Amino acid sequence: MGFILDGLESEAYDRTYSDVELLQRIMGYFRPHAPKMVLVAAVITLNAIAGAGGPILISRSLDIVAENPAMAIILLMTGAVLLLGSVAWGFNFVQQFFSARVVGDVVLKLREDVFSATIGHDLSFFDEYSSGRIVSRVTSDTQDFAEVVTLTTNLLSQITLVVFLAIWLFGINVWLTLLLIAFAPIAVTIALSFRRIARRVTLDARRVTATINSQIQESISGIVVAKSFRQEQTIYSTFRQNNRQGYRVGLRRGLTLNAIFPVLGASSGLGVAALIYAGGLAIRNQVVTTGEWYLFMQAVGFFWFPLISIASFWSQFQDGLSASERVFALVDAEPKVVQTGAEPVAQLEGGIEFRHVHFSYTDAEIVLPDFSLTIAPRETIALVGHTGAGKSSIIKLLTRFYEFQGGEILIDGRDIRSLDLAQYRQHIGLVSQTPFLFSSTVEENIRYSKPDATDDEVCQAAMSISNGDWLADLPNGLDTDVGERGASLSLGQRQLVALARVLLKNPAIFILDEATASVDPFTETQIQEGLDYVMRNRTTIVIAHRLSTVKHADRILVMDHGRIVEEGTHNSLLEQGGHYAELYNTYFRHQSLAYIESFGEGV
Repeated sequence: MGFILDGLESEAYDRTYSDVELLQRIMGYFRPHAPKMVLVAAVITLNAIAGAGGPILISRSLDIVAENPAMAIILLMTGAVLLLGSVAWGFNFVQQFFSARVVGDVVLKLREDVFSATIGHDLSFFDEYSSGRIVSRVTSDTQDFAEVVTLTTNLLSQITLVVFLAIWLFGINVWLTLLLIAFAPIAVTIALSFRRIARRVTLDARRVTATINSQIQESISGIVVAKSFRQEQTIYSTFRQNNRQGYRVGLRRGLTLNAIFPVLGASSGLGVAALIYAGGLAIRNQVVTTGEWYLFMQAVGFFWFPLISIASFWSQFQDGLSASERVFALVDAEPKVVQTGAEPVAQLEGGIEFRHVHFSYTDAEIVLPDFSLTIAPRETIALVGHTGAGKSSIIKLLTRFYEFQGGEILIDGRDIRSLDLAQYRQHIGLVSQTPFLFSSTVEENIRYSKPDATDDEVCQAAMSISNGDWLADLPNGLDTDVGERGASLSLGQRQLVALARVLLKNPAIFILDEATASVDPFTETQIQEGLDYVMRNRTTIVIAHRLSTVKHADRILVMDHGRIVEEGTHNSLLEQGGHYAELYNTYFRHQSLAYIESFGEGV
């Protein structure tokens, strides 16, 4: 069994809900649709009456025709059966129509709630958990939630049908009916014994589906890298392995859920055998007539199927509950970034202060042990240091993407945790090393930072970078389609779009995770011109990889293992001959020479 479930561990944010808790949450989504549900219940009742009336009408028709086989009587009975069948079909149509509407509305609302909760999670949540697994919960599991509705409406129909049939059977013979009903607890007990394993196998099935979705998404996203290293077969082998695991888990789920019907069928066979024996004794003792016994056994056939469906409901219901459990776990995942208040942030001067900040991603990985830093409004600082020094962590804390464990971060003298987070982030402009563009035009990607911006404002933001010369290299200027994730543009062009997007936002605090690290010298010049414009009269923090950006900073902070080990201007730090001088001689200086050589070759 273990090899079937390898790699299907639950996520850290998963939790176990009781059936009562899940049912209460589920009912909350159905409560707004109570009128439709009442209508469905009424139609189910009428449909059940029509369904139960079918065998009763047929049995009575046979008795009437046997006494008077006239053609008119036969046609009348035939018409009555057809009419009853048509009425039952009409009731069933109304039931299915409104049930489908309720299911659609509930799934619509649930999916909106799940997606809203998902995008509201901290950035650390998406760093920790696979996006493919998250997508699976938002799409597949919310859709499977609909099974709860379908099974519930079917249950109501089956219960109503059983009640009417039981009343009819009591009218034929009380003692045989009581014997029949005595077998119902046995069927229910058998069905409930499948409940726990049904929940477990359905959860496993959903986890393996999430694993497959995650691997497919990752493979497609990284297909360029895979093809460049000729790893298509490796990707396929991984998919084949996951897919086969999905087959094994799915087979186990199918066998488990489907096994309940043969078991219940066997119990119903025992019940029928007991009824035959009891009926034979009743006939011999002249308690019932042969006709009554035959009619009773005919009715038993109609009675057992809905009874078995009712008994198996709770085990089948676990499929919908397991989907609900995964969905609600995603919604209820505890945030790590917690605001203590929601003070309005109308305007920012841009003063920043870190006071003895302690931060770690895990208990075993302390990134900032005791970090303090003061940045004056409209000051430009550059953070330099080797990989792992803590530069990016400072940015993540300032933008509130991650929560720090100790100390304070103040913005214009106010605790960052007390601010309205959405308003605060409106005053921050971030350009990362690998900018993300949405599948749209250049204009729409620039407008993304300020949806209500006019066309003139968008155009002005784009023209502010290198006087708009970069737009001439685009096939359709601002109307150029960037493709998926900006694939139609070069990395440098993507950086220029991202920079224009920040310019349009006009933030008080500008953060640059060196946008020129991976571009050619010509594009770097265009970007640098835009940077000079956007950094003017703004508090700016730069994670520096290029000397051109470092030299223009008011202060350069050299970091090592989460601490500031040197601080000063470019010239003063070179004169000290410390860490910065070492970085300059081993990295920045060679970079600068390469930069000159590149321009020399292009001249």
